[in-house]
Amino acid sequence: MIEVGWVEVPCAFCGGAGRDPFGLMSPLATCQVCGGTGQRILHRPTAPCAFCRGTGVHPGSRNTCTTCDGIGTVEIPAQAIPCPHCGGSGRAADYRWPDSPLSCACCRGKGVVSPSKAQTPGVQHDH
Repeated sequence: MIEVGWVEVPCAFCGGAGRDPFGLMSPLATCQVCGGTGQRILHRPTAPCAFCRGTGVHPGSRNTCTTCDGIGTVEIPAQAIPCPHCGGSGRAADYRWPDSPLSCACCRGKGVVSPSKAQTPGVQHDH
């Protein structure tokens, strides 16, 4: 069983540096995701973000990932299982390209769902 509690995770968007990785405002600008701390605190259990593949960056852009808000890690349900709709990729399965810039509507890009949400494969669920 996974221990329930809080965990500190490094900010994926800035790589833990606490600075804007793209230096858009200034090379000294504070990271918008972690507020300059280089880390975030999440509730356990957690997993790497499936949609951005743990980078914290929305695929195909320089924006923060819409699934993990740039952290690169997501909070997941206890005893999570791979999403039956996207197969755990976190990407829209019905999109034309394999590197879809759209997140899966069933798991909201996390790549996993709770066992109760997976009862009906192919059905899009609200979380």
